Amino acid sequence: MDFSFTEKEEAFRQEFRIWLENNLPDGWLDGKRDIPEDKEQYSEFLRNWQRKLYEGGWAAIAWPKKYGGREASLIEEIIYQQEMVRVKAPPLVNYVGIHMVGPTLMQIGTEEQKEAYIQKILTGEEVWCQGYSEPNAGSDLTAIQTSAVRDGDRWKINGQKVWTSFGHLADRCFLLARTSRGEKKHKGITVFLLDMNQPGVETRPIIQMDGKHDFNEVYLEDAIAYDADIVGEVDEGWRVMIALLMHERSGIGAQVFTLEQQFEDLVVLAKEVQEDGQPLIQNPFTRKTMVDLYTRSRGSLLNYYRNLTKTLKNGQPSAEGSMDKLIVSELTKELFSQSLSMQGHQGVLWKEDAIFGDSYWQDNFLYSFGMTIGGGTSEVQKNTIGERILGLPKDLGR
Repeated sequence: MDFSFTEKEEAFRQEFRIWLENNLPDGWLDGKRDIPEDKEQYSEFLRNWQRKLYEGGWAAIAWPKKYGGREASLIEEIIYQQEMVRVKAPPLVNYVGIHMVGPTLMQIGTEEQKEAYIQKILTGEEVWCQGYSEPNAGSDLTAIQTSAVRDGDRWKINGQKVWTSFGHLADRCFLLARTSRGEKKHKGITVFLLDMNQPGVETRPIIQMDGKHDFNEVYLEDAIAYDADIVGEVDEGWRVMIALLMHERSGIGAQVFTLEQQFEDLVVLAKEVQEDGQPLIQNPFTRKTMVDLYTRSRGSLLNYYRNLTKTLKNGQPSAEGSMDKLIVSELTKELFSQSLSMQGHQGVLWKEDAIFGDSYWQDNFLYSFGMTIGGGTSEVQKNTIGERILGLPKDLGR
């Protein structure tokens, strides 16, 4: 493995770093990172940020130039992620559109679909969500019950989706629905590009234990889609879904850079928290725990680079992405658990009552549990690692 960057890659880093310094919201680099909580203001803030990224040519750097991207290399994508994490940049409101829906439409969509949607995905004019999970179909998506029944040149869709990220802000949904039933459960599924702004679609919030609203339930009652909204072929949506998930999983491992930044924040916390008049970082037990966390987080980064090297050689991501996802999500949960322990009884306080008047650690501790679920649970990742990397027999319990 070669951990050095070329002059061209370092020039790319400097170009993006300078752009960020000149274009982040006012006060952002000084720590004033207040994102509005009101739904309308929140949506407007994030859409404006994506629009600014688009205008600067930084919204979807890996996309082909003909679609508005930079055709960035995989290494340049890594540098991009490192710089975004370094400044704790605002999130992409259209993450699903840019990293999943857009690339999938480029790969499988019709020319009409590409022309209708790709540019609006890039600008943030249309925000996307994905309608996969259901109350009885999470990791096993072949169990979906949402149905689509043909009615002339249109389809009536009925059912329920759950854990739909950004569903309350979304204009369109990349939706899985069952269009027929046969002996093989993965057959008979079709992918629709569903308009979320119609009478047959109702979105209800799922309030997380940190009080935030990122996820939603989506109820579909005679929602309408048309033949032109189908991606791929009728009843052959499984292939389309796998294509989208490959794009999703390939991006999850980059969270290793966020973990690296969070460990640096933990070091700062250990220097600020006092115990018997001394910084907590001088406590031998604390130092031992932090060395252990550092060693494993550093190991996760090196493992990510090893898997990245394999991807560069093979030209496509492989099952090793499950290793990155499993390690990073579990380590993140452990890191934030340690951060609360370091704060003692103050660690259970929240919002303005939290230590230093900021509940950064508490918020992220609560959110970290979701990281072991989203994008495939830790248990699913272990099965993938066992079967596809270690060559172990299939899990007979599934």
